Amino acid sequence: MKRKFKSVIFDLDGTLVDTIADIAFFMNKALEARHLPLVPEEAYAKLVGWGMKRLALNVLPPDIRQSAEADALSAGLAADATRFYGETPIVKTKPYAGIQELLAEVKRRKFKTAVLSNKPDAMANVVANALFPQGSFDVVRGEIAGKPRKPSPEPVWDILVDFDSNPRDTVFLGDSEIDIETARASGCHAVGAAWGFRGAETLSKAGAERIINKPSDLLEIL
Repeated sequence: MKRKFKSVIFDLDGTLVDTIADIAFFMNKALEARHLPLVPEEAYAKLVGWGMKRLALNVLPPDIRQSAEADALSAGLAADATRFYGETPIVKTKPYAGIQELLAEVKRRKFKTAVLSNKPDAMANVVANALFPQGSFDVVRGEIAGKPRKPSPEPVWDILVDFDSNPRDTVFLGDSEIDIETARASGCHAVGAAWGFRGAETLSKAGAERIINKPSDLLEIL
């Protein structure tokens, strides 16, 4: 029997919007300020997804990453990049083709919708509110200090309490192994967005129940 869904939770970066150029620019700006080697923009697609602090550690040269100063240095980098990014978070960032149409149709069908990101909460809300029409999402949640973040299932369950829904009623769409792990841990239907940062092979290995190649394919699942 086909599952009947009531809610959709979307990842943000790499699923709804292409943010790599802006993330790379501001993290490289933070690296440059500390006289550290820059990272090619194309490399960031494999490094993002765990939040800004983990990204800051990932971009450090291997010898520094394994040194005693790595934690303090990455914390400073993360703070600098977050500050730079927060000043102008939308320069090259834009929704993927077909996303606006998908969201409009999902809302027309009366689904509850949420964004769950490991981007800092304030920044996730700025990006979502700037690029999508008001009412596109019932909830936008990013990383909140002191609270679990993806791949923990807890933020998913918190959203579903607000929705008066449950995981079996919910599709989780994301582009990374972090998203698939989150979906599976929370009991949601794990759908991979092949157009995003990681690609279909990574999503398949992570255990995605379905992988879609364009946003409108989600409507078939719903």
